[in-house]
Amino acid sequence: MKLPASLHHLGLLAATAHATTHLLLACLSDAHVPFITSSSPNWPLLASSFNIRITYIPAAIVIPVSTSQVAAAVACGAANNVKVTPKAGGHSYASLSLGGEDGHLVVELDKLDGVKLDNSTGIATIGPGARLGDVAVGIYDQGKRAFSHGTCPAVGIAGHVLHGGYGMSSRNHGLALDWVDSMTVVLDNASVVDCSASVHASLFWAMLGAGSGFGIATEFRFRTYEAPEVVTWFSAALGWDGETAVGGLEELERFTRYRMVPELNMRLMASANGSSLDGVFYGDRAGLDAALGPLLERINGSIATAGTTGWIGGLERFSESPTGLEVPEPYDIHQVFYSKSLTLTGLNGTSAENFADYWFNVAFDVDRIWWFQLDLHGGARAAIWELDNGVTSYAHRDKLYIIQFYDRVAEGPYPANGFQFLDGWVDATTQPLEWGEWG
Repeated sequence: MKLPASLHHLGLLAATAHATTHLLLACLSDAHVPFITSSSPNWPLLASSFNIRITYIPAAIVIPVSTSQVAAAVACGAANNVKVTPKAGGHSYASLSLGGEDGHLVVELDKLDGVKLDNSTGIATIGPGARLGDVAVGIYDQGKRAFSHGTCPAVGIAGHVLHGGYGMSSRNHGLALDWVDSMTVVLDNASVVDCSASVHASLFWAMLGAGSGFGIATEFRFRTYEAPEVVTWFSAALGWDGETAVGGLEELERFTRYRMVPELNMRLMASANGSSLDGVFYGDRAGLDAALGPLLERINGSIATAGTTGWIGGLERFSESPTGLEVPEPYDIHQVFYSKSLTLTGLNGTSAENFADYWFNVAFDVDRIWWFQLDLHGGARAAIWELDNGVTSYAHRDKLYIIQFYDRVAEGPYPANGFQFLDGWVDATTQPLEWGEWG
């Protein structure tokens, strides 16, 4: 019996894909690159996404232990017309670390996770597979040093740094990518280059902000600074409602833009359980009260909890993990969610009215686990704003705020009609804005 043309075509595609994968695996074997396939026992762990709402099936996963093996994997992918995708932590909300589609050769960088501080130069050499918690503890234990980065301990350093790297020290010390001194990169032709501000400077510029499009970083060298010894964390409760939130948002913007001292790092957090200003002040409690008190008086807020600790303690406070900065091995944590990000030059006027209206009149009717996090990214004396917007390929340096919206389910699939919730929130906020005022 003759098959329909469509089925015949699908059969040819499947046969071609199988042959391509066979040639790819043969190439990897010949190059002595460690890899696993769907029949390997650790495949379910390494091929699973953090956001299991979005899943992709790689052609294979390589697990290199050296830059040369990464280069060999890239060469094998190119020779067999298979796209190559690096995975360093696997925290991509859109599962892009698995390729964003089926059939990629995934380069699992977990084994390239070294953290070594040179105390004579202050340079920390860090592998792309190291996670933020291990990085922070590693360079602190080796010499009480630090650099600015995020607070989620399980996030891999490579994806974090190559796309910005905002955290609770960014207002006084900038983004993580601002501390990169140089890096080693495998290019798409499998060549290996070192780049810095003076060597392969164009590549260095591109990697710092848009790195996933230009190569696979296999080693970073970071400048560091002396870790602060006195860090005061805090959470200030806000009694906002639909009528007072707009005024509160506009006061927050004026404070951030004109009055906020760089030692103060904070964010507006909100969920169905309430809202607060959470952050750290690099100094003692008296310094925090002097820095934050004037704003709290204007927005009817008050410090609910606070404590003074050191650099590591401050990071642990915002780790949102029962194990602090220690990352469980193997890392096998997953959620089902939809998320949106938004950058803004400000949040006032009609935009603030729309944002607050959606917050109090739409979000509170959603019975899933939702929250938003508004990070104070720029503003008065902010280190991020002290550099020109074109100094790296990071495109958001001119923005005052970065907002992350998050909506997840505790169990079961994400509802098909759920996407309109966060899409609508972002659309309502940006509708009055001009091009360039948001991203």
